[in-house]
Amino acid sequence: MQILLYFIVVVHVIVCLFLVGVVLLQQGRSADLAGAFGGQGSQTAFGPRAAANVLTRLTTWSAVIFMITSISLTVLYVRSSGSHSVLDNSKTAPISAPAKSGK
Repeated sequence: MQILLYFIVVVHVIVCLFLVGVVLLQQGRSADLAGAFGGQGSQTAFGPRAAANVLTRLTTWSAVIFMITSISLTVLYVRSSGSHSVLDNSKTAPISAPAKSGK
């Protein structure tokens, strides 16, 4: 079980780094030269849109893999550890009654 946990941690770190790289490679909505001067419709026919579609798909798939590995790590860690709650090891304070007034 520990080998699977370590494997998923390694995959998770690789996907995290890949996801950061893919997000940083993407351009903003008006990141081309005409966008700097206020033009909104200057996308070429086959240029930036094809690359944007590939980067969008890579971002989507890496985000899905990131979420799956995050949930898998949580489930595997809970199954491998003994306690299931943070409050299992906490100490309870003694309950004291309020002082009565002598009126």
